[in-house]
Amino acid sequence: MLVNLLARDGMRPHSAMTAAEGLRALNQGDFDAVLLDLMLPDEPGLDLLPKLHSRDPNLPVVVITAYSSIESAIEAMRRGAFHYVPKPFKNEEVLHIVHRAVEQRRLLEENLRLKNQLRGLENLVGASRPMQEILDLIHRAAPARSNIIVTGEPGTGKELVARTIHRLSSRRSGPFLSAHTGIASPEVVEASLFGQGAAGNGADGHAGSGLFEAAAGGTLFLDEVGTLAPMTQAKLLQVIQEQTIERPGGGEPVQVDVRVIAASRLDLLREVREGRFREDLYYRLGVIVIPLPPLRDRREDIPMLAHHFLRRYARENGRRVEAFTPRALNAMIQYAWPGNIRELENAVERCVVLSRTDVIDLPLLPEAVRTGGRWTQDEAKLPPDGIDFREVVADYKRNLILKALHTSNGVQRQAARLLRLNPTTLNEMIRRLDITSEE
Repeated sequence: MLVNLLARDGMRPHSAMTAAEGLRALNQGDFDAVLLDLMLPDEPGLDLLPKLHSRDPNLPVVVITAYSSIESAIEAMRRGAFHYVPKPFKNEEVLHIVHRAVEQRRLLEENLRLKNQLRGLENLVGASRPMQEILDLIHRAAPARSNIIVTGEPGTGKELVARTIHRLSSRRSGPFLSAHTGIASPEVVEASLFGQGAAGNGADGHAGSGLFEAAAGGTLFLDEVGTLAPMTQAKLLQVIQEQTIERPGGGEPVQVDVRVIAASRLDLLREVREGRFREDLYYRLGVIVIPLPPLRDRREDIPMLAHHFLRRYARENGRRVEAFTPRALNAMIQYAWPGNIRELENAVERCVVLSRTDVIDLPLLPEAVRTGGRWTQDEAKLPPDGIDFREVVADYKRNLILKALHTSNGVQRQAARLLRLNPTTLNEMIRRLDITSEE
């Protein structure tokens, strides 16, 4: 009866007959409110209430109880329930309370968005507890002068965090420059960071300044700092300690005033323990460490992020795409997102561009998201006329390599590590499978 009542009112209700079934549904979907009967066959509703809030602290829960058990309803409200409905109830009363609950949910999310906007954190989207702790750390760390290390898997938003810290700092009027230190030889990296003296500058004989000098008064973002060669690590430590640059090739030392925000997908403390990263450099860079969780560890943020990207790309592309169907959202919540936020953003942009209606449904999502990233049994079936085995295997290898390269921002050494291949073997496979740099 309640399902029919809510559906007629324009809502999309989902029913669950047990506490366990309800928890599974909550883990797999995006819900605005819960109607919770206190008399469930497998577990008391009062015991279920904290489990609901542990999954989503802002989820409004309306409890339903017999008139003779009003004390239980009042106890539920003490434990965080939004309201209660005594049985027997009137339809209008239920609809009124559910509308209030949904409105509270909307207001809480809007307040969170405005709060983050006022704090300058509007581009860092997420209401989960891990993300709110990260946002609070960013807000407290930004005004300081201290150097920062941001850690996390590729695609978790490390550069966005660095840009946000710069924008909230006293250096906001100065430049913000990025150096991707994991994609070039040590000589190129050092010339890029520290500049080049006249003796090493070739034909014109003029000294060239590096990014440290160019970022004077501002912030320098060093991506994948864990891949720096030992000699480059030593030179970086010297620059940070002495705040001067001695250019390769000669020239007078140059005073620099730069805040360094370093990023790494590697566990730098483990790199220190295993002798691949200098301990003194780690503590110079990591006065404050901000660990970004992978998207799979904060799945409750996926609906909010997906709608954030939906609004952005609908506006940029002049499209009237307004929502996702429940099954599309469910697939996105269930998918592991190995490419993290970058992969989610790419998937949503693709959906917006390809959509012919104002709602994005499951078939528009990339195949990996629809299937949970697994090779399904149907895909493994052989067609009646057979297959070209070598061609199918080559295509599968090609797709795996492309995914690894995408996840590692095109850095072959990182992709080789993800695939547990020797870098030269991977390079040879890329050449043999004709994978282009554009791909």
